[in-house]
Amino acid sequence: MRRTELLQEIRKMRFEEVYKGWSENRLSQEEAARVLGVCSRTFRRYRDRYEDDGVEGLDDRRLTQASFRRAPVDEVMAVVDCYRTRHHGWNVKHFYGWYQAAGGKRSYSWVKNTLQSKGLVSKASKRGTHRKRRDRAPLAGMIVHQDGSTHEWVPNKKWDLIVTMDDATSEHYSMFFVDEEGTASSFRGIEEVILQRGLFSSVYTDRGSHYWYTPEEGGKVSKTQLTQFGRAMSQLRIEMIPAYSPEARGRSERAFSTHQGRLPKELAFHGIRTMDAANAYLSKIYKPAFNREFMRPAREEGTAFVPWIGANLGDILCEHHTRTVTADNCISFERKTLQIPADRHRCHYVKAKVRVHCYRDGTLAIFHGPRKLADYDADGIQKDMQKTVAA
Repeated sequence: MRRTELLQEIRKMRFEEVYKGWSENRLSQEEAARVLGVCSRTFRRYRDRYEDDGVEGLDDRRLTQASFRRAPVDEVMAVVDCYRTRHHGWNVKHFYGWYQAAGGKRSYSWVKNTLQSKGLVSKASKRGTHRKRRDRAPLAGMIVHQDGSTHEWVPNKKWDLIVTMDDATSEHYSMFFVDEEGTASSFRGIEEVILQRGLFSSVYTDRGSHYWYTPEEGGKVSKTQLTQFGRAMSQLRIEMIPAYSPEARGRSERAFSTHQGRLPKELAFHGIRTMDAANAYLSKIYKPAFNREFMRPAREEGTAFVPWIGANLGDILCEHHTRTVTADNCISFERKTLQIPADRHRCHYVKAKVRVHCYRDGTLAIFHGPRKLADYDADGIQKDMQKTVAA
């Protein structure tokens, strides 16, 4: 028996007792109404219905009459069949987003209750003790989270999803798949944010080896021995903040939980199985839709982003390696011999310290101070020489 039906039966029994006391003149109308918790007028209405139709006259007609707002059976079956045949396994919120995009007019609660009543989704378990979450940053651009998640996004293929998002708004600025998370993928995410919005104040990351150098396993990170990523952030004057537990990265962890629940289903729904197609889907469809649904306004008006006005961002967000020029005016780098060409500034660079820039696409460049001496392809062949040969 439903709770409403049980309460109705209790109300009937109480009324019969009170009615008997009123009919025997032991209770006045006002006293009888007070016992039932109603007004005198409602008691008289109950009395008249009881004397005309007996106990059945006290039935709440709302429990037996169909609501005029109830959805037609064919609409209910259409939603159920759509979920069962095309979206089985999606959580309710994910399915409701699709339902709205397809023109659905019913509420989230209606969709959830409909699917639960048909046994297609289970009811969520009771949540644990409330814990207060860390307050968000008040302005966009004050704290940017970057993290990666390894998952089987498409059948039999495990890729890393790299996400760079804002702490204040949860807006995802950058999302892409790579074979393996590392320095190059971290640089790419940061570069996309800076080119879109500008320089931000700080970046919040885990203690991965490409972000931090940790002298002792499980200990504190070093703020003086910098990785390639740490050197680049220092050069851009962006503060790095290490997270010492998954709970500390709760905002990004919850976002990845949503992505792992939704993305595999959406990629399968659209028949996407390659990384290039998946990345195109992320940038054109999934990320804009995710931001529309989950992005929230910052607590304060304004922004902490500062416009990027430099021209050499790619030369900062790359790996830097120092080498000493040998007697034949060459350097060795990763089993490649890079010949430094002659220039008008000096006859040679023998024994000089130069800096090798290794870009994300594998190409190289040699710098002496702020001046670039030469560019090379991934095989170590000087690009100017390639043009000469091609000519």
